[in-house]
Amino acid sequence: MMPVYNQTTVFEFILLGFPGLHTFWLFVFLILLIIYVVTMLGNLLIIGLVSATFQLQSPMYIFLTHLSLCDIFISTNIGPNTLRVIASRTCYISALSCDTQLYFFGASALTECALLSVMSYDRYLAICNPLHYAAIMSHTLPHSLATTCWLAGFLLAMITKILIFQLDFCGPNIIDHFFCDLAPLLQLSCSDTKSVEIQVSITVMTIIFTQLLFVLGTYICIFFSILQISSTGSRQKVFSTCSSHLMVVSTYYGTIIALYVAPSRGYSLNLNKMLSLLNTIATPLCNPIIYSLRNNEIKIAISKIYFQKNPLKDQRQSGTG
Repeated sequence: MMPVYNQTTVFEFILLGFPGLHTFWLFVFLILLIIYVVTMLGNLLIIGLVSATFQLQSPMYIFLTHLSLCDIFISTNIGPNTLRVIASRTCYISALSCDTQLYFFGASALTECALLSVMSYDRYLAICNPLHYAAIMSHTLPHSLATTCWLAGFLLAMITKILIFQLDFCGPNIIDHFFCDLAPLLQLSCSDTKSVEIQVSITVMTIIFTQLLFVLGTYICIFFSILQISSTGSRQKVFSTCSSHLMVVSTYYGTIIALYVAPSRGYSLNLNKMLSLLNTIATPLCNPIIYSLRNNEIKIAISKIYFQKNPLKDQRQSGTG
């Protein structure tokens, strides 16, 4: 991206962040710092557990590992810079860094949407077609599906990057946001941004909506399969897992659609900031909690590793039992 400001190249933008925080900036900074640290630790814990535990080498946990990697990618791309913006009230960012941040954010968002769809397909096979699950979800298929999600996200985001590269930015260079997001960046362009807006809308409507409908379709089938389960305990266990997945899907897809269906010049930047905070900060924090840290197999894996490091405590507990 080579913005132009009064016919001269602009090498940096100014991120305003949250100018209305005033005396509350330190409180917000500490909250976001805690969320960022917990998000990183939670997702790293999932990756470490799945890698180190043989019992967690199933397709579901392979997809969870990739989802955690994607969350780490999003948090690392947005989190530290957001903290810097809040601490300094305003933040200077080079045009190249702004362009790079926007690209990797878009690629990560598209990849996460694809991973959520693949995870719903995995649950559909496990619940609705359990007899053929092992044959369909062979050893190589989960890795192939996850790799496809990453490639699709980064290639589709490249289209937007190319279109933005062709835009002219002739001032001002102030971005009223806490990171280089698409909507506030387009507002700074003095070029016709219709092509970018149309491309993003088409991408959202064809890719995101298609994936969302696919997820809803699989879960409708899962819901009817749950109703046919005779055991009340098993039915509640499966329904709890599905409802958690749907909650994250609804939050993530809802914010993506609200942000990028029509990123026009009349877009509310305050609403954009709130939705972006939910999308980039809250969702990566919720994913490890909802998908894994509430999972019994994850808890068992944590307890085994803990007791292996504390054999005396394990012996005392077994002796008292």
